[in-house]
Amino acid sequence: MSKSSGKVRKLVLAWSGGKDSALALYELRKDRNVEIVGLLTTITKDYGRVSMHGVRKVLLGQQAEALGLPLNVVNISKDASNREYDIAMRKVCEKYRKIGVTFIAFGDIFLEDVRKYRERNLDKAGMVGIFPLWKKNTTELAHKFIDMGFKAITTCIDSKFLDREFVGRRYNANFLHDLPPSIDPCGENGEFHTFTYAGPPFKKEIRFKKGDIVLRDDRFWFCDLLPE
Repeated sequence: MSKSSGKVRKLVLAWSGGKDSALALYELRKDRNVEIVGLLTTITKDYGRVSMHGVRKVLLGQQAEALGLPLNVVNISKDASNREYDIAMRKVCEKYRKIGVTFIAFGDIFLEDVRKYRERNLDKAGMVGIFPLWKKNTTELAHKFIDMGFKAITTCIDSKFLDREFVGRRYNANFLHDLPPSIDPCGENGEFHTFTYAGPPFKKEIRFKKGDIVLRDDRFWFCDLLPE
């Protein structure tokens, strides 16, 4: 993103609570032409947890507090269709536009279909997408995340790609070393999801302890994180 002077762009960051969101926030804050007005997260209302990541809403709130940013939650049902999701997001976009926010940033890295889907829906809502990590090397991003002092833990893994032993693990050099060669080190293909609890943008470390590990839908292993 450009650091040159110009009109300040107000944006909200789509925040999953994971490492890619945290890296995207770090990159955005380096741009003097960007004003981040808040975080936007999709919550599965049936469970009160971040969709796919399985993280409790209370921990999400602690992240936002530690980052010094307001949090806006979009609640969707556990079996939400694309239409339900799109309608919910469009309503949120309308609220943001009323306060002069016309950009939403995402932590996506290389999935073209995901980016096109987001951009189509944003265009309908009169918004524009920003992708600060787009096309960056995922191996380099993974090591950058760790080397800069970010801390994260895996909260969900897809058993189609990884064994149960990979859930509930710290996202560190050992984790990267143990990943099979076919797995993207950032989990960009959905192989795993994380919860970031410390790092450069955080004013304090998020405290938690690991809870139960359960299998959902005969496919996804989740590690529950309990706030301390």
